[in-house]
Amino acid sequence: MKIIKKLLKYIAIFVLSLVTYLIVVTLLSYIPVNDDLVKSRKEIPIYILTNGVHTDIVLPIKNEHYDWTSQLKFDHTKSKDTTYQYVALGWGDKGFYLETPTWADLKTSTAVKAATGLSSSAMHVTFYKSLKENKSCKKIQISLENYKKMIAFINESFQTKSGEFLKIETDAVYGKHDVFYEANGSYSLFYTCNSWANQALKAANQKAALWTISDSGIFRHYE
Repeated sequence: MKIIKKLLKYIAIFVLSLVTYLIVVTLLSYIPVNDDLVKSRKEIPIYILTNGVHTDIVLPIKNEHYDWTSQLKFDHTKSKDTTYQYVALGWGDKGFYLETPTWADLKTSTAVKAATGLSSSAMHVTFYKSLKENKSCKKIQISLENYKKMIAFINESFQTKSGEFLKIETDAVYGKHDVFYEANGSYSLFYTCNSWANQALKAANQKAALWTISDSGIFRHYE
């Protein structure tokens, strides 16, 4: 009987903790930051892009201010196409990225490592020739100064060796125009792929949530 009571107690604590967590993360995602800043000069177009779960930051692949092709090689993709105009950058758990192409492939060990911050992370880079604005793709015009701040934040997310981004040798890409690189930081229940994208927007003084783990927590501030 004591064992059953203890078990019920632990279950109740777990459920209460989970409910509290969900309430807190939802409420914090509604609190805006940078919403009251004086509008900066609109000099560089960037995008935020979601697949319904994960948010990417999309930047010009190169312009007169910065050239990503010195690090993000077209020939790292299966297509090796050199006509792409934009690069989408996303950060996330390496195990989820490389070992979980669908939810049916999710392993308990992968989920536990991701939730607890015990696994490593990766940068997912996807090249695009064009983008179309819709509810899943929002265009933002930012100043050159803030653009440089965003680039600095993103660059710091990549692991490097001798100044070069470390490409992950894997066949677990999602198509012919994407590639994975080693990243800094750890994914957890409190810092997800969307938290990273939200931080990138904060770093560039753009509208963002105070804190979010979901893509909706970002996109509601751009409706």
